[in-house]
Amino acid sequence: MENTLEETLGYATLKQRHRQVRDGHPDNLTLRIHRALSWLNRAEQTQDEDGKFIFLWVAFNAAYAQEFDEYHRTSDRTAFTDFLRKLCARDSAKRIDALVWNEFTGSIRVLLDNPYVFHPFWEFQRGRLHQDEWQDRFASAKKAAHFALRDGDTLRLLSLMFDRLYVLRNQLFHGGATWNGKVNRDQLRDSTRLLSKLVPLIIALMMDNPDTDWGEAVYPVVDRNG
Repeated sequence: MENTLEETLGYATLKQRHRQVRDGHPDNLTLRIHRALSWLNRAEQTQDEDGKFIFLWVAFNAAYAQEFDEYHRTSDRTAFTDFLRKLCARDSAKRIDALVWNEFTGSIRVLLDNPYVFHPFWEFQRGRLHQDEWQDRFASAKKAAHFALRDGDTLRLLSLMFDRLYVLRNQLFHGGATWNGKVNRDQLRDSTRLLSKLVPLIIALMMDNPDTDWGEAVYPVVDRNG
């Protein structure tokens, strides 16, 4: 029987592979993968939907996070969009494409149609935008998603999707949601399911491409005796 992506790219399989290849990898990549795998392992151990999303996002963050000085500092959203672009460019087997288009098109459509994970909607709620402004932006974003779906533009669709995931991430990380609350269950369930497949694939692709410059690892391990 053919393994599913989740079975093939679970923590145990990826950890075993990492042990086999890490000695030939740059230290920064090894540290990124080690950290990301630790959080993926924790995510796989929990049945708590909120906790699973948080652990998966931290695993994603461990993989992509960049260190910038104050002059070159960019937003998280810009950093992970650049990271996704780099991943898609190196995904010669088109595994990200297969994941997005074969398994998650429906879930992504639902997520992109959900105003509660659209940042301008909350800007309207805070009185920073007029109703017609956020609605126009929502319509434009949905149109962009439609074109990405029509054209099979994986990177564009992922970028739009991660804009939504980032709003959900902020709601949870900054205490803007209730643990196990009822109002965000649908988007949380779909987002967690998607990340549970995408994060292991990201880790695998990084190990497939050790010669790529993935950047300096943030908060490198410092020898206390150094």
